[in-house]
Amino acid sequence: MENSRYPFQLEPLPYSYDALSPNIDETTLHFHHDKHLQTYVDNLNKALEPYPQFQDWTLERLCADYGSLPPQAATGVRNNAGGVYNHQLYFRCMTGDKNSPSPRMERELNRCFGSLEEFQKQLKAAALARFGSGWAYLVQDPKGDFKILSTANQDTPLPQGLRPLLLVDVWEHAYYLQYQNRRAEYLDQWFPLIDWRVVEYNAFQNGIAR
Repeated sequence: MENSRYPFQLEPLPYSYDALSPNIDETTLHFHHDKHLQTYVDNLNKALEPYPQFQDWTLERLCADYGSLPPQAATGVRNNAGGVYNHQLYFRCMTGDKNSPSPRMERELNRCFGSLEEFQKQLKAAALARFGSGWAYLVQDPKGDFKILSTANQDTPLPQGLRPLLLVDVWEHAYYLQYQNRRAEYLDQWFPLIDWRVVEYNAFQNGIAR
């Protein structure tokens, strides 16, 4: 995902459309993945089409360094590269195969937040506090510490030098078909879907965390 380049393509879901049901239903997944994410992919390709000098940039670099692009291209790339990156990570970090943090992952969560329950409490609070559209993240700083933050719209933590490990989408299109305005209920149903195997890979693939 992070190393994909222009022309970008829609990444298939890593599970069937009914795999997350009843927490996230099949209709929502079709709409969210096939319509919303596809639009971001298409618009990112359109934004880069006039700029061959940036077409070899990876998705991660586009998100992190969009400020280096010409002003007339930067906003479109910022919004749409972020939309592709955020959504692909969001879908990757869920599974219908319920699992728990490994001892190593749980140790890091305990070190940084005190407990798994406190981590969930803080992430939910960040997601509920995000006014309007955006995301809540578990990120890793350059020292290997875990932190929670939220971003608006399709911004990512990458320009801040932070590695996203896990995120939850709080744009209304992520949950409104099923939960209407009940964001808190959606979040409670999302937590059991976390694929901790993916989160752990994101955290430890470069040996940053202890």
